[in-house]
This record gives sequence, C-alpha cells and structure tokens, in this order.
Amino acid sequence: MKRIYFIVAAGLSLYATNAIAETKKPTPKWTCDEFLAVDAQFQPKVIYWSSAQTKAGKALGSAVDIEGAEKVIPMVIDDCKKAPQESFWSKLKGAWKKVEDDAKSLGKKL
Repeated sequence: MKRIYFIVAAGLSLYATNAIAETKKPTPKWTCDEFLAVDAQFQPKVIYWSSAQTKAGKALGSAVDIEGAEKVIPMVIDDCKKAPQESFWSKLKGAWKKVEDDAKSLGKKL
C-alpha cells in the first residue's frame, strides 16, 4: 500500500515541480520561497518526493514513510513560512531529524 502512495506522490510531485516555471532547479537547491510558490495542494507531494531523494537527486529507496511524512509536512511548511529565504532542503532534513528523534525517544522505529 505504501508503494502505491509513493508512486502516486512521485508522479504528482513531478507535475508540482513543473508548476514553478521560473526555476528548473532540483528540490535540494530550492529556497523555502520556491517551495512555498508550489500550489498548496502539491506541497505535500513535493515533500514526499524530496524525502525519497538524496542530495544528488538519486532515489534513496522505493518507499517513503507515510506516517513520518505526515508529521514532517506541517513542520516544513511552518518553518519555511518563518524563513522563506532559507534552504528548503535544510528545513526538510531538520524536520525528519526531529521526527526520527521523537520516534526514538518513544521507542518506535521509522
């Protein structure tokens, strides 16, 4: 089931990343402002897609932790709204680190 979500998210996020016509940068090089310029309904899909990528743009795996991503999405959006000129990638990595640290403290595995 998670694989289906990833495939759908990946396809939609490709569409979403094309929504920013003025930039052709890969998401790891985006500013928060560029991320926020994506239509709000596609922002979660961009986060799913970006979460499955390395900085080099290669896939980390074939699935994304949906439960973890659902926690990361509002964190990244809020952090980016507070600092639109900062790196989207650093906000995403920071949010994942916080979610993983919280899961570890609760004894869960992501």
